[in-house]
This record gives sequence, structure tokens and C-alpha cells, in this order.
Amino acid sequence: MVLSESSVLIVVDVQNGFTTGGNLAVTNAEQIIPSINRLAQHFDNIVLTQDWHPENHISFAENHTNKKAYDTIQLDYGSQVLWPTHCVQGTQDAEFHPDLNIPKAQLIIRKGFHSHIDSYSAFMEADHKTSTGLAGYLKERNIDSVYIVGIATDFCVAWTAMDAAKLGFKTFVISDATKAIDLQGSLQHAWQEMLAVGVKRVVMKSILHATSDEKSS
Repeated sequence: MVLSESSVLIVVDVQNGFTTGGNLAVTNAEQIIPSINRLAQHFDNIVLTQDWHPENHISFAENHTNKKAYDTIQLDYGSQVLWPTHCVQGTQDAEFHPDLNIPKAQLIIRKGFHSHIDSYSAFMEADHKTSTGLAGYLKERNIDSVYIVGIATDFCVAWTAMDAAKLGFKTFVISDATKAIDLQGSLQHAWQEMLAVGVKRVVMKSILHATSDEKSS
């Protein structure tokens, strides 16, 4: 049984670069992939996001003199964490993880491809002005509920969720189908920010129960 046609599953950045062996590996991130594959069976509408950076991207520490990974700099749009070079366009690091198995995903949103601006959210780039077009895509299809899974809870998942809520979508983060970087308390801070704008924190079991209840009713 699937959730209603007005719901979408957004699978954030399940890529080689963020899993074991990747250039910005998040600890044990690949452990959530079976859960994501299982959840995807319960959605008709699925969107994947993919970090897709040029080599000269502004968020890469190696592109800044006397800076190292995880330093913070100030840009026109605010504070920017500097990252190890990761998910460069056309590289193995940028490919989806081979265990991700969601053949019915309808749309891939590539983000972070403008060299001068980072993009954590599936909806808006980090300047909070440049749209990816995802909101319009969902609204054209009368989708009003967004369920988010993937990597990393405290960055791309959180920014996607907060933008979804601000854009008027009912927004849920399935917490046990996400993994966090947790950089200096960033995970707790991200959850506080998400909850403050109306994002709901749910677990996978509640989604699977909801679909089984629909099936039995």
C-alpha cells in the first residue's frame, strides 16, 4: 500500500561521497539505505537529490588560501562551512550509492552546481533566493506533504525540510532513515530549527504502520 498521491518522498544525497570510502563520508550512512529502499515502496511520488559540484566550488576548503576543511568563512549569503572536496560532477564520488534501489523515482534535483554558491536544500540555494524549481514541480502535481530521508540530517536534510515547511508543505523528517555529520553540536541545533518552523519528526515504523492501516481498512 502506498501513501496518498498528495505525498512525496525526497531522498537526499545518498551518494558515494557521503558513505564509507567517500570524500565526505558520514559515519555508518550506508546503514540507512535498506530502510530508504523499503520506504520508497510506499510512495508513488519520489524525488532524489544529488550533490553535483564543479571542481572550483566555493565550499571546498582547497579553493581557499590558508583554510582547512570544516573552517567557516563569511560569504554574501552568510556563514559557509568549508568542506573537503566532494561529489565533483562526473566522478564516482558523485554517483548514487550502488545499494540505493529506487527505480520509480521521477525526478533528480542536482544541487551545488553553481561555483559561487552552496546549495544544501532541495528547494532553494544557500542565498535563499535562487529556486531549484522543485516547489513548483510538486505544486503542479497537487502534492502537499513532504517526507524527507537521507544524508546529512543536520545539513541537506534539515535545510530541505525547513524550506519545505516555509513553502507551505506539511513536512516530515523520518529520523531513523537519516544520518548526521554532527559538527560541533549541529545535529541538535538542526532539530531545534526544524521543529521551530513546524517540521514533524517521525520514525519509519509510523509510516509503515500508516500504510498497513490503509491496506486493512
